Amino acid sequence: MYEKKSMESALLELLEKDNTLSIEHLALTLNAPRSDVAEAIKQLEAANIIVKHQTIVNWEKAGIEKVTAVIDVKITPQREVGFDAIAERIYRFPEVRSLYLMSGAYDLLVMVEGANLKQVSKFVAHRLATIDGVVSTTTHFMLKPYKEDGVILDDREEDHRLAVSP
Repeated sequence: MYEKKSMESALLELLEKDNTLSIEHLALTLNAPRSDVAEAIKQLEAANIIVKHQTIVNWEKAGIEKVTAVIDVKITPQREVGFDAIAERIYRFPEVRSLYLMSGAYDLLVMVEGANLKQVSKFVAHRLATIDGVVSTTTHFMLKPYKEDGVILDDREEDHRLAVSP
């Protein structure tokens, strides 16, 4: 049949690639009873392993203007809490889409979304850069998305072979 841990791992991989798969499809793919798959999903959600079922939207194609910025942030870690206290303060802002602790030249990578460049710039200048412990920020504005979370947003691959005729 199947081992519970390996079934959960395979289930997570399937759902990460396509969260719209039905319980029936997942059960068939995993060769597991439908009830076991449904229970596993319920337990993974309760344990906060499955955090959210998300849809990837190509906003450019939808005709909706959004500005995304990636911001490198250098911070001074705080005594006894390190980077976590400042990171928590930053991730609570509604403009912040993602936040990662990084190794290398800067400490935090912050992904911010706004309606326009001015809105994102104001966020960086007035809210992010003014936090105690933030040493510096470097903002990079995204110009065009090509691939997000493993999904190609506008696949234009064409057959570039030359036509051969007798």
